[in-house]
Amino acid sequence: MEIDPWKSKQIENYERLMREFGIEKFNFDLPEPSILFRRNVVFGHRAFGPVFRAIKRGEKFAVMTGLMPSGKMHLGNKMTIDQVLYYQKFTHRIYIAVADIESYSVRGVSFEQAREVALKEYILNYLALGLNPKEIYFQSKNSRVKDFAFIGGERVNLEEMMNIYGITGSSNMGHIFSPLVQVGDILHLQSRDLEGPLPSVVPVGIDQDPHIRLTRKISRELRDFSVQEEGENINIYVKGTGDPRGYIDMLAKILETKGIGYRRKDSYRAVYVKRGDIDIDDLDLEIARNETGIFPSFAPSSTYHYLMTGLTGGKMSSSVPESGINLTDSPKEVRKKIMNAKTGGRDTEEEQRRLGGRPDICPIFELYRFHFSPDDKDLEEVERTCRNGQRLCGYCKNELYDRISEFLNDLKEKRDEKEHLLSEIV
Repeated sequence: MEIDPWKSKQIENYERLMREFGIEKFNFDLPEPSILFRRNVVFGHRAFGPVFRAIKRGEKFAVMTGLMPSGKMHLGNKMTIDQVLYYQKFTHRIYIAVADIESYSVRGVSFEQAREVALKEYILNYLALGLNPKEIYFQSKNSRVKDFAFIGGERVNLEEMMNIYGITGSSNMGHIFSPLVQVGDILHLQSRDLEGPLPSVVPVGIDQDPHIRLTRKISRELRDFSVQEEGENINIYVKGTGDPRGYIDMLAKILETKGIGYRRKDSYRAVYVKRGDIDIDDLDLEIARNETGIFPSFAPSSTYHYLMTGLTGGKMSSSVPESGINLTDSPKEVRKKIMNAKTGGRDTEEEQRRLGGRPDICPIFELYRFHFSPDDKDLEEVERTCRNGQRLCGYCKNELYDRISEFLNDLKEKRDEKEHLLSEIV
């Protein structure tokens, strides 16, 4: 299967994607989970364990997200921010990248236009929703990000980029380079002056997984050590061909300080630890914090949520205006979109009463599930009355319209209250 982070394409088979690309099922008992976690809308992850342990232990971790400033912010975009708002209860280390380099190279959006869209359509809504990020920056203005992108580019070749992204010989170099800038976005927060290396999480839709795979690969390539589970051991290998003794001495000191037994074999450039003596992620993080490479980093975690179904079918996308509800839509625009939306209802009222609706294929029910029914009992009632034929699509749409209108009116008031902050934070 193919995943393209730049195309508006709905995913038909998530389970197959998970199998083919090695994404694990998200099954973590988070404290006071928000609805997207509670309802398994966040369904998959890569290496979320270190972030989960940091949350449970009250330790530091970071959150990275970004925005493509090429259209209006819609409810599908809001899903990512809802997750970041959950993490904000446990960390202040929240970083937001405005992907103006990517929007220029992939969508042809000028830097001036990208700035205007980012501020008015996205960042202002982020603030109105309650986000309080540590840093918001534009890719084109962040030299540290571009440094990481350049160094990361030395750890990947064109063939690998073609395999990950489907890039061809006709792709322009800006398009090829823009994913490396996203690598820089994710890895730059591993810098020591930003409290790195540290666990970090990037919440994304599954269509963005190519960026995550590339970033995790490059992160591992930047390390001086390789930490692996093999049988009953955790094996730590020194990379390169130079004298490994100084590196192994450093490992020995870390392990001795923690009171952990080990066996070293300098000729194999290796140190061996029993698996039960220490958690591999804890050990890997401690080693990363003691490495002396130019850009030491701890591989980022990622989570994956379902992509919202467009009101007209397919994927909700800012490039198809009628497919989604934008956070700046007027009541008239919202009503028109909702009333014209596809549903999982039957062709006639008689069939609906007799056979019941199909909420599992209904974009309207999805809006309840993802956004507008925060109480689980309320959502259960919406689903129950749909399935048994008691609830008709017209009633359901009108009720949803009222909920969306109330939310958007409140959000507009909050945008007005927060607008003066834009000049202070960007």
